[in-house]
Amino acid sequence: MEIFSSLETLPLSLFSCTLLLMLIMCVKWISFGSKNKRNMPPSPRKLPIIGNFHQLGSSPNRSLQILSQKYGPLMLLHLGSIPTLVASSAEAAQEITKTHDLAFCSRPSLTMPNILLYNSKSIAFAPYGDHWRQLKSLVVLKLLGNTRVKSYQKVREDEIGHMIRVLGESCGNIVDMGSIFGSLTNNIISRVALGRKLDGSKHKKLVSEFVNTFTVFSIGSYIPWLSWVDQLIGSVARAEKIAKECDELVESIIEEHVNKKKIEDGESNEGEDFVDILLDLQKDDTSAYTLQRDSLKGLIMEAFVAGTETTQTSLEWAMSELIKNPRVMKKLQGELSEIAQGRSVVSEEDVEKMPYLKAVIKEALRLHPPIPLLLPRKLMQDVKVMGYDIRGGTQVIINAWAIGRDPNLWEESNEFKPERFLNNSINYQGVQFVWLPFGAGRRSCPGVQFSVPIMEVALANIVYKFDMALPNNIKNEDLDMTETCGVTLHRRSPLLVLVSPRF
Repeated sequence: MEIFSSLETLPLSLFSCTLLLMLIMCVKWISFGSKNKRNMPPSPRKLPIIGNFHQLGSSPNRSLQILSQKYGPLMLLHLGSIPTLVASSAEAAQEITKTHDLAFCSRPSLTMPNILLYNSKSIAFAPYGDHWRQLKSLVVLKLLGNTRVKSYQKVREDEIGHMIRVLGESCGNIVDMGSIFGSLTNNIISRVALGRKLDGSKHKKLVSEFVNTFTVFSIGSYIPWLSWVDQLIGSVARAEKIAKECDELVESIIEEHVNKKKIEDGESNEGEDFVDILLDLQKDDTSAYTLQRDSLKGLIMEAFVAGTETTQTSLEWAMSELIKNPRVMKKLQGELSEIAQGRSVVSEEDVEKMPYLKAVIKEALRLHPPIPLLLPRKLMQDVKVMGYDIRGGTQVIINAWAIGRDPNLWEESNEFKPERFLNNSINYQGVQFVWLPFGAGRRSCPGVQFSVPIMEVALANIVYKFDMALPNNIKNEDLDMTETCGVTLHRRSPLLVLVSPRF
């Protein structure tokens, strides 16, 4: 009673403030208790400031696979101050890319893509929203649809024919197959995207620098209060310099297209390149979506650089596996000889009758997905995944490399056995979550049907026309398959071979 009588003597405003303070403390206590009750994924112990970065090592795909064997297929790391969910199983990937695809389909804001791709206004790194949806619809329908991809068959045939002639002239000499595949993909994609080959070492060097800059680690992306370090060490300045030079190149190519003679009315537009198509779309007054200049340039750079990198590395790994596995090489050559029947080239129509060739490429992609950790996603809202509570804003990594080598999913998972892809339904649509070389869901790679025909026809013609051996009497079975991991998965050492004609 004394307490109540004392309260009655307090000024009304003080009494109200006391009640409000008690209410806030109760809410905080309840909130703290509910947070503690959240079922968070298991996490390795982290260090101050850097979090779990020290556990990634030089090969993050392998390091994360090892960590997942201890902490489970869904674990929570802290990369600097950024909570990062890592999925290392088909079940976890399915929940992220299918069950909760919409919630997980945004992208984190990263320093280098922002600088190099016009504040991430292209498809790969743009955050989810109306802009990204319109842009992807435009690309899928106008640039990479079946009809459009087929229209570039002549370009593919020309450049693959040129590659075969170069290899024929190199018989008896040591050849760097990575360089051969790089020139092939560069020539095809530059002709398709830009309307002409990028001539000269200056342009090729610029593109190489652009790709390398993507792999530069930005401290500010993960520890924002240390972003000044990126400025101090010069990584931002170098990225801005390369972005400026690339922008000047793309602007010059756009101006070439604007100034060139317009396609006459009624004439087939099958020969149009990406720039032509995008400029036409930009002028289309009937469209509800206006393609801005920066987005147009971002699409051009992304199509050229991403397409070149992933296709080149995939071809190099497929050829490496064939050389290392003579049994598979011989079996594939048998299929090629049976279908081609002595013709000088293997056509795209021939390839459709070659299930073993297709299986070889799928098996190479299983063991060596071009982007082993796919591109990071960002969760837009709180969700529950595999029984765990995941907070909105969490960054998400899917270890496609680990899923492709999961012994619970694949018998003899580290062995190259294309036969496992015969007589099954696994395809490039991203609906079988045991095999995700190009991702799945809304954020899957839209360029799959563009790059796969290049890989199939290029590999078919090389294996059909030539035998390959390693120099210095190294046995094929002893080929070094050590990888180096950036954004894409490269061979650590170049693939050097001796080429000889089969007939």
